[in-house]
Amino acid sequence: MNVIITNERNDELSNIDIDVIKTMTGSFDVNELAEMFKNFFFNKMILDVTALKDYTELSTYENLIKYIEADRIIFLLPSESNLCTPNFLGHLVSMGIYNFTTDLNGIKFLLKKPNTLQDVEHIQKMSANTLQGIVESNGINNSVNPDNSNPVKNEVVNATAKVQTGVTIIGVKNVTEHAGATTFVYILKKELENFFGKESVVAIELNRNDFMWFNEKNMISCKDVEIHNTLSNLPNATIVLVDLNNCSDDSFCGDVLYLVEPSTIKLNKLVRRNGDAFKMIANKKVLLNKSLLLQNDVSDFQGEAGIKVFYNMPPLDERKKNAIVNDFLIQLGLLNRGGGNNDSGRIFGLFRR
Repeated sequence: MNVIITNERNDELSNIDIDVIKTMTGSFDVNELAEMFKNFFFNKMILDVTALKDYTELSTYENLIKYIEADRIIFLLPSESNLCTPNFLGHLVSMGIYNFTTDLNGIKFLLKKPNTLQDVEHIQKMSANTLQGIVESNGINNSVNPDNSNPVKNEVVNATAKVQTGVTIIGVKNVTEHAGATTFVYILKKELENFFGKESVVAIELNRNDFMWFNEKNMISCKDVEIHNTLSNLPNATIVLVDLNNCSDDSFCGDVLYLVEPSTIKLNKLVRRNGDAFKMIANKKVLLNKSLLLQNDVSDFQGEAGIKVFYNMPPLDERKKNAIVNDFLIQLGLLNRGGGNNDSGRIFGLFRR
């Protein structure tokens, strides 16, 4: 039998169809819960984390699992909150907390098949892929808070910007002329919003104003010299996509995608203007965009150009949902395939639900 500890999610949890021996509603500190359940037998505790006092602090979870084993608790997190970011969840995983979700279906799934480290270790990898470029470009030591004494408050600070770690920044740059970086960023943003929420995904274009035609609030245009200040004003962002255009310094990005449209005219123009164009991206993450090449053609292209293709992306309709974009984001490491489970990534992709 299971116990439910709830607060703000009480209305939802009162309708969950599972075996429950005890339900408690309110706000409790860790010591209270420890005292209540130290001699109480139960199978799983479904814990609406808003029922914990100081539930936004990692130390609260660290103290809780000293008294109640982590594998006996399913943590119900508030969706689209700062708790549902790679940075915060990565720290939970480091503590040995693997079972967390944001909805009732996730609770039912985890009751039947609890997560293991293998199911959630990708979150730690996402957390590690943060603002490395900003740290290096500003001459700041990468070992922020080396003793990990208060990991939730880890920050990168410089004279002009204060940027919370835990943000993944992906740059997108055209290699061939008009390879489609602007539209591709828009398509990626729309797909990622389905998983992370609108407030968590932001697109930025540098040195142009094409984003204005999309009429999206979370699509920003700025000069490349303003990028650090712009990033510092995105407190809720988890993923930032940057259309780099002619920006020469992309060191603030954790990763950069180089777009090549493999049509004959575009390729010939590129090589005629710069005979070393492919040498310059030989070790980069190259994406064939608006590509009609078959796999055999891609292999031939790689051999002739002397580069490795990360992904072969066909022409996309930005007005529709494109399933192949989801696959691309999995390959990129932003979403989790979830071992083939159809419920695993419908909303977040950060963890199984």
